Amino acid sequence: MCRVLGVSTSGYYAWRNRNPSKRARENAVLLEQILIIHAWSRGTYGAPRIHAKLVEDGMRVGHNRVARLMRLAGIEGVTRRKWRTTTRRDPEAQPATDLVDRDFTRTAPDELWVADITYISTGEGFLYLAVVVDAFSRRVIGWAMAARLKTQLVLDALEMAIRQRRPQGVIHHSDHGSQYTAVEFGRQCRKARIRPSMGSVGDCFDNALCESFFATLECELLARHQFSTRAEAQQAVFDFIEGWYNLHRLHSSLAYDTPVRYEKRYAARIAEGKEETKRSERESNVPEERFEPALTGTLRMSSATLSAKSG
Repeated sequence: MCRVLGVSTSGYYAWRNRNPSKRARENAVLLEQILIIHAWSRGTYGAPRIHAKLVEDGMRVGHNRVARLMRLAGIEGVTRRKWRTTTRRDPEAQPATDLVDRDFTRTAPDELWVADITYISTGEGFLYLAVVVDAFSRRVIGWAMAARLKTQLVLDALEMAIRQRRPQGVIHHSDHGSQYTAVEFGRQCRKARIRPSMGSVGDCFDNALCESFFATLECELLARHQFSTRAEAQQAVFDFIEGWYNLHRLHSSLAYDTPVRYEKRYAARIAEGKEETKRSERESNVPEERFEPALTGTLRMSSATLSAKSG
């Protein structure tokens, strides 16, 4: 072999017995961490989220290096697929005005909620899922599942969101599905002082934020599992929403933060701002000390002294 390769025998054995370089050892350690995070993410994270998680954990590493090691090791994240729509419009119903106009940017929680419905295939038939998502943090704040697609499904999801958040004048944005245009749903919104909003008919971009959640659910859970029963699917969706998506999944739209932690950081900033305001008010209310310059000589003389001198 040495003759074929044109190298010396001593050189070949020196190469074979040489210890791995420092870079190779570091790559081995890094790859181990990548594998751990990929498994922790339920096999869903690609290079961007794994890199963000490594940085969050205190590792200084470049994105390209992470992507290269993942490629060499055959580690891949999941990719989104087309979501499923369940919208059936009631032609007799009067839809709400579009108060969003495709602008889902919000600066605080409970300013805008988005809602939609999808279905999950099981061995027993479809399981329908309705969700309410806070546009600020992408957190799923209300959800409900049922074997039949009825108005009660969206009412249950809305009621869960109301119980958790107790909003004041929040916008509830959805499509024109008959469940959202139902009289019962409108009555519940008025009771809770929620402002209904609906996008245009047949345009997925008018509720893109909620449909983005369904696309994530599809590629990270539904496309990777087959459910024999509705109960099995229910448990899996519950675990995905409450055990993974809200608590741990990093969102690129949140600067690779999680919905729950993003809201906590916002609350901490608000509390810090209020404390600073109180501190400033306390300082401004402290009475100013009267400053009287020291008087000298003639200026300090009492009236009695002045009288004596005048006499």
